[in-house]
Amino acid sequence: MPEGRLAGRAAIVTGASRGIGKAIAEAFAGEGAAVCVAARSERVWDPRLPGTIHETAAGIEERGGRAVAVAADLSRPQDVERLVEQARDALGPIDLLVNNAALTVPGRPPEGPGPAATRPARERAKTASREREKPAPGGFLGFPLKGYRRHFEIGLFASYRLMQMVLPDMIAAGRGAIVNISSLAAFLPGEGPYERPGRPQAFAYGGNKAALHHLTQAVAFEVAAHGIAVNALSPSEPVLTPGNRVASAGETDWASPEDFAEATLRLALVTPETCTGRILWSEDVLHPERGPRGWLRELP
Repeated sequence: MPEGRLAGRAAIVTGASRGIGKAIAEAFAGEGAAVCVAARSERVWDPRLPGTIHETAAGIEERGGRAVAVAADLSRPQDVERLVEQARDALGPIDLLVNNAALTVPGRPPEGPGPAATRPARERAKTASREREKPAPGGFLGFPLKGYRRHFEIGLFASYRLMQMVLPDMIAAGRGAIVNISSLAAFLPGEGPYERPGRPQAFAYGGNKAALHHLTQAVAFEVAAHGIAVNALSPSEPVLTPGNRVASAGETDWASPEDFAEATLRLALVTPETCTGRILWSEDVLHPERGPRGWLRELP
């Protein structure tokens, strides 16, 4: 692999077994970074969600890059600590961090050995039947606090601790970049009054992303003097990932993970003198000549 714009640098990318995280890990490695591929997925537990951290890392190495796979459940503080320690041991000081992991549909893998696809057909049929019988996801009144808390544990608190743990490496190096992956959900439903009120909102997912925006700016302000840029990036359009495909209701027009990864890569190359503490949209990063456009679809 030829030397690239991130040669000599080491990155942690969370949620990198598939989708956006995988594309970002591959893009960083393609530009010469050594990449820690982090996620829970060491096996395929649902055939609708293919990909593992080991497959991502192996693919990078097959193309001449350098990668290490580290399994970590970011809802567990001890896993967050271990993730950074193992990444540093394998790759050296970390000067790039992408906080991409989030709790998304269809949820977390079941306990027990073996991928779902290998379970007996009768057991899989029973599981599918139980899933069909479950009520549709409800709104705020029926949403358990533990579910709300879990979104924050994975999306916000883990990002908080990961930044806290890698920033000493960046401060010592006098450079670094952190990109926190966000979402349109952080801005919805917006201010009322509403034309079509009543539908449940992604308040747990969106709530932790909105908090991540403030954390991004607070950390960016504090570390800018050390040559470290901290920004948040949201897709300007729905990105075609396995998780989004499962959750979508017939979406046919998608943005590619590779384009979003390119926008993330560009933010990994900025300095705090030019861009930090920003809440950005991918198309605005990819095409600044077109002016700020933000979210490119009609809001629901």
